[in-house]
Amino acid sequence: MATPRNITPIETSADAGSVIYKPRAIEVFVPLLFVGSMAWTIWNFPGFLILLREPGPEVDRLAREWSVLGPIDWGMALAVIVLFVIGVMTVRRAPMEWQDWGLFDRISCFLGRATMALIAILVCVMLFEVLARYVFEKPTLWANEVSLWLAGFTFLLSGLYAMQQRSHIRIYILYDLFPRWLQRVCDVISTVLIVTFAFFLFYGAYGEATQKFLRWELYGTAFNPPIPATIKPMIIVVVILVAVQAIANLFRDWNMVPVIHTAADDIDEDELERLRRAVSDD
Repeated sequence: MATPRNITPIETSADAGSVIYKPRAIEVFVPLLFVGSMAWTIWNFPGFLILLREPGPEVDRLAREWSVLGPIDWGMALAVIVLFVIGVMTVRRAPMEWQDWGLFDRISCFLGRATMALIAILVCVMLFEVLARYVFEKPTLWANEVSLWLAGFTFLLSGLYAMQQRSHIRIYILYDLFPRWLQRVCDVISTVLIVTFAFFLFYGAYGEATQKFLRWELYGTAFNPPIPATIKPMIIVVVILVAVQAIANLFRDWNMVPVIHTAADDIDEDELERLRRAVSDD
């Protein structure tokens, strides 16, 4: 069995004739550290806004409500950049993931790994709130807003990962019947539609998103996180990334041989083989 590029086999199963892959420690900890440093930087970002914006009433308000940046804040901001570069350089594809990729695919894939870390953190936050509320009868003021915040980022970044993996919703009933040249025409049309949507979303939402971001608009609850100030701009950023990823997919898939899609595409042969071995062992 050929080993996919950029994936290192850790253990070979002789009886199944397949390769079992395990993530390296760097692939687990770098996304977690990236999410942690990004969270710190976002929470303290008003300090950077004070330095970037010209003096005025909004800057005075931010200066009254937020502390001055310290060495830890600058270190975390630098860590975001460093960890992002390391993550993009070290990310590998799992066997079930799309096997042909370029630089931008690596970026999308690493952000997908960070999104997986967000999901794990989200589950931990919800579990902590359940225990605090129903076991210790001391509910928190922050768990609900943090869950909404994390879910918003997860929803947006999952769309980028789905586009990179070609796992977004597509209807193949007519597409598979077309000759390859007509399939390419359909691919171009769909990519143009995605780019057009991204352009008009950027055109229509840029002003509002910029205002919310520059004044660091808060959520208005007891915990009061900057959900409007971060989610609104993030929508624009992710939609643009999705459009770029769609263009990258178009170029990379241009010379691919036609693929006939069937119900068997949803079957994981490796998982079935593991189930067969488990049943036979029992």
